[in-house]
Amino acid sequence: MRISILIGGEPVGVFKAPEEVVAEAVAAEEDGFDSVWCIHFSRGIDSMTMLAATAQRTSRIELGVGVVPTYPRHPVALAQSAATVQSLSGGRFVLGVGVSHRPVIEGMHGLDYSSQIGHLREYLTVLDGLLGEGMASFAGDHYRVEAAITVPGTSRVPVIVGALAPGMCRLGGELADGVTTWLAGPKSLEEVVLPAVTEGAEEAGKPSPRVVAGIPVAVDGDRDRAEAAANRTFGMYGNLVNYQRLFAREGVDGPADSVITGEARTVRSRIQALFDAGATDVWAVPFDTGTGTGATRDLLADLANQTQVGPQ
Repeated sequence: MRISILIGGEPVGVFKAPEEVVAEAVAAEEDGFDSVWCIHFSRGIDSMTMLAATAQRTSRIELGVGVVPTYPRHPVALAQSAATVQSLSGGRFVLGVGVSHRPVIEGMHGLDYSSQIGHLREYLTVLDGLLGEGMASFAGDHYRVEAAITVPGTSRVPVIVGALAPGMCRLGGELADGVTTWLAGPKSLEEVVLPAVTEGAEEAGKPSPRVVAGIPVAVDGDRDRAEAAANRTFGMYGNLVNYQRLFAREGVDGPADSVITGEARTVRSRIQALFDAGATDVWAVPFDTGTGTGATRDLLADLANQTQVGPQ
């Protein structure tokens, strides 16, 4: 069981300079975290470039991105970037990929967003060849690729899939190394995510998959203040169809009911519940309820080297 922490500010609506994000990773390594994760936000900094710089300033900590949208970036181009970051990091990089959302892909990029499962299946197949053997020979409905890449010093890049629905989770187990979720609670992890990703891995004869549960966290005992801050910060997710389905499955009204807030003891218990539901990693995203994020970060740093994070 691993506690990871966010670097960068896009999930909480804050745009930070690349050097500032790199400095956050350096600080996380110094504080004993085993892993840091950033996102690739289509209107922010390029995560792959930033992680390449981060690799040069750190020596031990795992560097993950969750997730790079697949439609705008050809799998050969992404494989080149990923293999390069892996070489620079000495094997510490984990690549997350996902199909993103219709408003981003169609509205912003002007790309066709149809056949998400078929698209991602082909994308992962090409990535697997290039990031494993360095070669891909593939002809499908979405991609036709005859390519080889050579990046001295690289190694196999683990790939995880951004997923919430059973089909995507199954693909993450079958054709990748696991999944990462966002705002999913114990109910969704236990009843949907874990069974589907495990089924995909078992059918492909692969080892147990990684399940990285991304979740906003704030240590704050003032429930009304925490709820108001969560609605301000994460309310946009209530407008996206994928998350509306998630909230309905969880039996909650929206993002404010999905984030983890409360006194330190409560936060510890709710993080433990994610592990109990099948998460291998909890990727914590500290957010400010009006009192800063220092107490939240301190608690997460305290948990980072523990194997059981429930009430102490």
